[in-house]
Amino acid sequence: MVKEQFKLKPISREAIPRAIQKAERYRLINQSWAAESICRDILEIDPANQQVLVMLVLALTDQLAEGHGTVMKAVHETLPRITDPYQRAYYTGIAAERSGQAHLHRGAMGSGGMAYDSFREAMNWYEKAEAIRPAGNDDAILRWNTCARLISSNALVAPHTETAYEPALED
Repeated sequence: MVKEQFKLKPISREAIPRAIQKAERYRLINQSWAAESICRDILEIDPANQQVLVMLVLALTDQLAEGHGTVMKAVHETLPRITDPYQRAYYTGIAAERSGQAHLHRGAMGSGGMAYDSFREAMNWYEKAEAIRPAGNDDAILRWNTCARLISSNALVAPHTETAYEPALED
């Protein structure tokens, strides 16, 4: 059975403000897949829309619990399009932090070490954002502190350790 392919219909430039409001609402009601779709429609018309690029990163990372690999690939393709260095560093940190949360949520073998790596990556990005933050904006510090508390308070979140695993040998 062959899946049907559709030619997507473009929205008008005049519809962008209303579409942004809809995307924000869909994120608020936990339908980030719908927000992602709307963001992609807007970006077809206005590819450099910074507000929508940030919203797309957030909508994608909202979906990390369902599918990590493909979501992070899309996030990493979107982040370089954010032109403001502070915003790019901050939202790269957000993506890494949410990746860590997704690892913890899934709870697979080794997830604590993967979460740790993601949280430390986020903290590094937050430090970069902090260094260039606008006056009065301590968002990066707040997020850094959150990651530090998560690492300190969760025994599962720890660096990878070498194990003395030896595979069974067949006779």
